[in-house]
Amino acid sequence: MNFFKMIFGSRSKNCGNLSYYRSLIGFTPRHMEYYEAAFTHKSVNSHDSEGHKVNNERLEFLGDAVLGVVIADYLFTHAPQGNEGYLTQMRAKIVSREQLNMIGRNLHFEKAIKSSFPASKIPCDVYGNTMEALIGAIYKDRGYEKCRKFIYRVIIEPYVNIKTLEHKVGSYKSLMIQLAQKSHKSIAFEVCDEKTEDLQKLFGVRLMLNGKCVAKGRGSSKKKAEERAAKRAYYSIRGRKTQKKS
Repeated sequence: MNFFKMIFGSRSKNCGNLSYYRSLIGFTPRHMEYYEAAFTHKSVNSHDSEGHKVNNERLEFLGDAVLGVVIADYLFTHAPQGNEGYLTQMRAKIVSREQLNMIGRNLHFEKAIKSSFPASKIPCDVYGNTMEALIGAIYKDRGYEKCRKFIYRVIIEPYVNIKTLEHKVGSYKSLMIQLAQKSHKSIAFEVCDEKTEDLQKLFGVRLMLNGKCVAKGRGSSKKKAEERAAKRAYYSIRGRKTQKKS
């Protein structure tokens, strides 16, 4: 058994993955090991013959940087009147974890992701992380131009509309903090519980306004739980204001 088969499974499975990768990226990979690594979650706990970990974390780091450059260049060209702050906010909206998670799900990454989670219970963030790792794999395999074309085809062309994104909330937590400050209310995010479900740690957070709980949120990190609590609080408050006006 050669090294590649030892790490990534049988030849038949690799052939199936090759077909999926080819249809996904639009060309035939030259170095399959990059793509196999891009779709390998750390929970699999794979190692090479020298004991080095085999997962997508390093490719995710690389892909995040390449994606940022491509999106920055796109915005620089297509939003010529935007200042640095505007361009930074717009880039953050385009490459947000929520956006990348959604795109990864739409592309059915679960067909190729290798993890300890059942396919139906893969955590949302695994999709976004895999997207960044895939971009890193394409960059290592075929270079920047192939990467740029892939990002345009699967992210920019189907999902990016600058005018629409201008009205999209980038951070509900920041928005709630601003609203609390304007109305002279104290605001706090408190962790109320922690537990593990389906091999994943989950945090529960409650949002407090003037010492009163107005919303709760749960997520795989405190940051995500805070954002969800803030989003629920924002729409709850907005709903009450709409009812009063009517």
